[in-house]
Amino acid sequence: MSDILQAMHCGSRYRSAAVAMADDHAVLTRSELMTRVAGLAQVLTDRPQTLGLLGGNGTEWAVAQLAAWAAGKTVVPLPTFFSRAQLEHVLKDAGVGHIIATADAAGLAATLGIGVTPALAPATDTLPEASEGAGVIVYTSGSTGRPKGVRLGLEQIERQARALAAAIEARPGDSHLSVLPLTLLLETITAICVPVLVGARTHFASAVAESVGAGRPSGLRKAFETRRPTTSVLVPQLLSGWIAELEAGGKRAPDSLRFVAVGGAGVPEVLAARAWVLGIPVHEGYGLTECCSVVAVNRPGRRRAGTVGEPLPGLDIVIDQGEVVVRGPTVMQGYLHGARVTGPWRTGDLGSLTPDGFLVVTGRKDTLIVAGSGRNISPEWVEAMVKSDPGVDACIALADSTQQIGVLLIPSAIGERWLMESPRAHVLLWLERLCIDAPAYAVPKDFVVCPPGQAKRLSLLTANGRIVRDAAARAYPALKLARSPAAA
Repeated sequence: MSDILQAMHCGSRYRSAAVAMADDHAVLTRSELMTRVAGLAQVLTDRPQTLGLLGGNGTEWAVAQLAAWAAGKTVVPLPTFFSRAQLEHVLKDAGVGHIIATADAAGLAATLGIGVTPALAPATDTLPEASEGAGVIVYTSGSTGRPKGVRLGLEQIERQARALAAAIEARPGDSHLSVLPLTLLLETITAICVPVLVGARTHFASAVAESVGAGRPSGLRKAFETRRPTTSVLVPQLLSGWIAELEAGGKRAPDSLRFVAVGGAGVPEVLAARAWVLGIPVHEGYGLTECCSVVAVNRPGRRRAGTVGEPLPGLDIVIDQGEVVVRGPTVMQGYLHGARVTGPWRTGDLGSLTPDGFLVVTGRKDTLIVAGSGRNISPEWVEAMVKSDPGVDACIALADSTQQIGVLLIPSAIGERWLMESPRAHVLLWLERLCIDAPAYAVPKDFVVCPPGQAKRLSLLTANGRIVRDAAARAYPALKLARSPAAA
């Protein structure tokens, strides 16, 4: 039996009335979690090997994920905010033979043309006999290229969860607030696996996660104030929005917090500094789905500003010709339909290691811009400076036909009106101030503004708020042409 299932099924703490998980609509005690997982696992034993999991964040999703693993199944997370075409592509590509659906997704699941099992089942005390094959196929939401299915076994996920629990000093008294979609592997590990392993509690802020998936986050400050968690995981877009809310209201983060991990994209140092002033204990991290989510993270009491922390136990990081290369047991089995990975993983990210082993990530190897001056520019460096302003949710920097730097800006709720209505000269001066630490050749000389709704229609954003670079680069010329004379 796996470590996660062993901890839940055999540990004495899971035979108690203490709360294990809750969401906006339900509460599960530890004993209820154990019996619900066992009951659904029994139902799933005769289902196909590869199961889709469709639904919103909450206790039902967590039960379904754990139950599928207990039944030895491979799970393919299916975001409810995917288009019909996207869902059908994933189902076909992954060979999904059946879907587990939470109650809120039952209607959508019924239209997809394959069998559906509800995430609710009669409770029982007995798990099915352990079987091989449990794992996940996670479709990457990378910023370049077509998403691919990443194959990971349950043993790799458990190893990652144990290493992460040790790094962040997870403990039974923790209360974790989950605000990111559970379709993200990082959220599954931090909101389900780690709390189950250490006997902590999770609250799924279902409405917040749904708003994140829809591309317009809301309710974050209220969720933290109401739940007073000790830990959480954010992406920079959410952190920026929360900071803006706190600053606007003259508030501080709850003093219950001891650790907030931020990853998924670079965290501007200015943004992290503002967070600490407001009582948000930000700890930057770095990872990728191909390495089971987390590769390095800043530890409590050992945070180094400007870095993404030290490698997790069991992982070895080297820098080869500027590229971050990862070796260790959590490197993926391989891409779906691709060759098995047996060696180190070349991440495609550029970085360096400090003398005492902290990782600094500077950008992507395949996105370097050669400016008209002949200088190499990492667009992520420019983007971090621009995204330090709370009026910007996301942006990319790219070179125009003259090899000058331009930026595509997706504004936040507080910055949308100003960016859409301000004269072009005012916005360029604002960009120059944000990039005051950059040399002249790296300062943006042009821009286009793409409102969040339009960005969603153009599929420019991933589930964790990163811009899809290929799509944004293709959209930039047309958005520039469509810019109104008044804005120009």
